[in-house]
Amino acid sequence: MNSLIALDTTTTTTSSTSWIIMIAIYAVFFGALYFIFFRPNNKKKKKEAEMKKNAAVGDEITTIGGICGRIVAVKEETDSIVIETGTDRAKLRIKRWAIGSVDTVHEDDAQ
Repeated sequence: MNSLIALDTTTTTTSSTSWIIMIAIYAVFFGALYFIFFRPNNKKKKKEAEMKKNAAVGDEITTIGGICGRIVAVKEETDSIVIETGTDRAKLRIKRWAIGSVDTVHEDDAQ
């Protein structure tokens, strides 16, 4: 009779331990997914937002539509910029979110 009670207690302890181990494995798995997929994407978004915010007059940019030009004016109240393209000096007004890349390298960025 005593051996049956002892057997029942070991089964319950083993069962609860296996649940804890399974939950720990899932936590490690989802933590790894966060660090592999989501964290680098957040860093990239922050870097792009800073690049768009720091675009200044005289910078060469490329828009997300592929238009290349030089910034000639920044309008903070409408969050837009005016770029000058080509040799005919055509001017386009675009929103800051449409900047694809800033092609001008500044001295403080090089360090």
